[in-house]
Amino acid sequence: MKGKLIWSIFWALVGVFVIEMGMMFTDMPGGYALFAGLAVLFGLGVTLLVLAARAKLKKMLKAFLLLTGASAVGLPVFAVLHNVVYGLFIYFLGADFWSGGDEPVFFIMAILVCPLAFLVGMVGSIVIGVMESLPAKKSRPKARAKRKRA
Repeated sequence: MKGKLIWSIFWALVGVFVIEMGMMFTDMPGGYALFAGLAVLFGLGVTLLVLAARAKLKKMLKAFLLLTGASAVGLPVFAVLHNVVYGLFIYFLGADFWSGGDEPVFFIMAILVCPLAFLVGMVGSIVIGVMESLPAKKSRPKARAKRKRA
């Protein structure tokens, strides 16, 4: 049962992630829907992390599922940290501290690193899941050594 639950959570996470990326990188009106989606993304990511960590899975599949869950958790965490750090720097050091820029570290983590890690984990999980679901090939006897020509 855990295997089916893990894959259900995984596919729900993929769907929410695609919607969130669409809202973030296009001009779709988001507002509260964007933040609600980030909360759902966080919850599904934590759930996938816990289920994958406790499940007895093959090492590579477990690693890819953990990467998928961790990057899904990391995206909203880094987005919030970006805004908190930026606000704290402006509060303590003044509005002129950032000369027209933005706090770069958590921004890059939220916009580049986490989505790329999610894609790697997602593709790896899908490939390994499909490979495991295929029937095993029958082993053929090894070909005999070539006859010596006389």
